[in-house]
Amino acid sequence: MKFSTFSKISAALIVALSLTACVEDGDDGIAGVIGADGMAGKNGVSTFVTRTDVIKTNANIAYAAYADSLISATTLKTVLETFVAEPTEVTFALAKKAWLDSREPYGQTEVYRFRQGPIDELKADGTLGKDDAGEGPEGLINAWPLGEAIIDYVEAVDGLSGPESPANAIGMGGIIAAKKDDGTFKYATIDATTLSNLFEHGEDGRNVTTGYHAIEFLLWGQDLNKEAAQSDSKVHDNTPGQRPFSDFNTSGGCTSGLGNVMADEICTRRGQYLVTTAELLIKELTRVTEQWEPVSGAHYKTFVAGGDVSLAKILEGMGRLSFGELAGERINVALIENSQEDEHSCFSDNTHRDIFLNAKGVQNSFNAKYVRIDGEVIEGASIYDLLVVEGHHELANKLRGALEATMSAAAVIDTKAKTGTPFDVLMQEGIAQPNIKAVIDALVAQTDDIEAVIDALGVTTNDLRDDTEQTI
Repeated sequence: MKFSTFSKISAALIVALSLTACVEDGDDGIAGVIGADGMAGKNGVSTFVTRTDVIKTNANIAYAAYADSLISATTLKTVLETFVAEPTEVTFALAKKAWLDSREPYGQTEVYRFRQGPIDELKADGTLGKDDAGEGPEGLINAWPLGEAIIDYVEAVDGLSGPESPANAIGMGGIIAAKKDDGTFKYATIDATTLSNLFEHGEDGRNVTTGYHAIEFLLWGQDLNKEAAQSDSKVHDNTPGQRPFSDFNTSGGCTSGLGNVMADEICTRRGQYLVTTAELLIKELTRVTEQWEPVSGAHYKTFVAGGDVSLAKILEGMGRLSFGELAGERINVALIENSQEDEHSCFSDNTHRDIFLNAKGVQNSFNAKYVRIDGEVIEGASIYDLLVVEGHHELANKLRGALEATMSAAAVIDTKAKTGTPFDVLMQEGIAQPNIKAVIDALVAQTDDIEAVIDALGVTTNDLRDDTEQTI
């Protein structure tokens, strides 16, 4: 039988009336239980948010951020190959843009360091160390400062373009151009084995041969402050490195800097180095991303099942990046030394983005929200939610406010760079530096609040302030 709309409504009213008819006017009646007798939420946060929910969301966002880094690095390699095959001003500009784009997701992954995760502890055999020995691929991916003399031709810049010890230098022209006494290249083949074997040559931390910053140097060259009276001047201009695209020209006109005509084979080797470094970057990012892959990733499974140990790692990573690494090593060292070589992205003048994105990664971990490079939003149960559920409303809002204050301060540095005043100009001696100091102060303040959250949630971490010798 097919009911009309009227019939359906009438039937519904009859049922509703019959449910109330058994209670006469004035009767108290006994109300039946409708559905689960659940608890009310707190301030818009579900009371069903658990510590495991927070940990799982953190792991899912870590995977997304590393996956985006891998996708961007793969795109970078393709663009670099196009540039090397046809070096022009246009393809050179596209190569630089691809490098800058690749840094956007990776900068937000730095918060997953300092917590015995794959980036710091993944060994070559696929196992994960647990003793903070730093056996992971982080250095191969993102090591700095970089003594660029190990890679290619240099001019003296603040006296820091070489290794820490002159005994660990490999010869004029670096891997690309250094020659033996018989005139043959010291490193006959530029391939993954050569670059990997020479990483930190002589156990010298400045002999960095792979990773983002090796590619950055090959694309931009040194930032030589051409507006200053001499190249090693402490007066910084507002331009990045000025390497010419002809440094990759293999069809006549090969250079090593403007006016220095070289044999085409030098440019061929420079192009081989550029593409090989991108391949190595993809290899190491793949290894880390696979560890974080939901369900199947070895570290993902361990981390999600880790309970309070994993929750402590989230907070430790946030705090140690905030204080020692970002406020201390990445900002304050460059500031007090007035050294471009101590900038995180000194060749491209992209340090403002490093600062902003690292701070954003900490905020992402607290808010449990990450926007992927394709615009997709990954979000879920957050530390903020957990604090509210466990009764720490004021602390939840205090840390949220501190993180927002840091992002606001970092946004000022970012804006100044985009409008012509990069970080290396802001940090010069004799220039008022309130904007840089505001970022440092904000990072210190949010570290104080992260420590308070650690205490409130009753988890145990290492000291958040041991990663720098700086007094900040």
